Amino acid sequence: MNLSPIGEAVLVAREGRRLAAYRDSVGVWTIGIGHTSSAGPPRVVPGLTITAAESDALFARDVEAYVAAVREGLTGAVGQHAFDALVSVCFNIGPAAFARSTFLKRLNAGDLPGARAALLWWDKPAAIRGRRAAEAEQLVTPYAQALPRPVAGARPVAAAAVSDPAMPTPALRPVAAPPGLLARLMARLDALRIGPRRA
Repeated sequence: MNLSPIGEAVLVAREGRRLAAYRDSVGVWTIGIGHTSSAGPPRVVPGLTITAAESDALFARDVEAYVAAVREGLTGAVGQHAFDALVSVCFNIGPAAFARSTFLKRLNAGDLPGARAALLWWDKPAAIRGRRAAEAEQLVTPYAQALPRPVAGARPVAAAAVSDPAMPTPALRPVAAPPGLLARLMARLDALRIGPRRA
């Protein structure tokens, strides 16, 4: 399983994009879409700047490690919404913490309500609580029922995605996406689209 376009859109909305180095909520130097030095080069230092294209490339490279960690950690099948939520959490807490987490153990034991509850324990610093609540809701809510929110109480993220006619996606107002994301999603859709293309 891979991160879906909806999962990518909501993860980018949660992380945000900053083209100049900054300290995140716990003081770690960060740039682009959640890139830190622990994810690999470039080393994030004060004064570092990157372009939007470099930010996209870093994110594409970085997110693959988290997708792989989620695949490795899961022992059973989960829905796309749950997989995407787990990638978002792993991106935030790191693969090592993800692998030893109680929420993953409970999920692998088939205890979805328990996994959701344990995910909410990851609530430090206080600034993360809205995101964690949204990830917990995404974990248990199929996309056919509701699209995910970047943080609790925010508007759902709308992303162009190939939909299964048996599972219609609710019609929701879109939220702004980072530059370049919509074009990448539309290109993916065009590559997957069957039938005549729109002009």
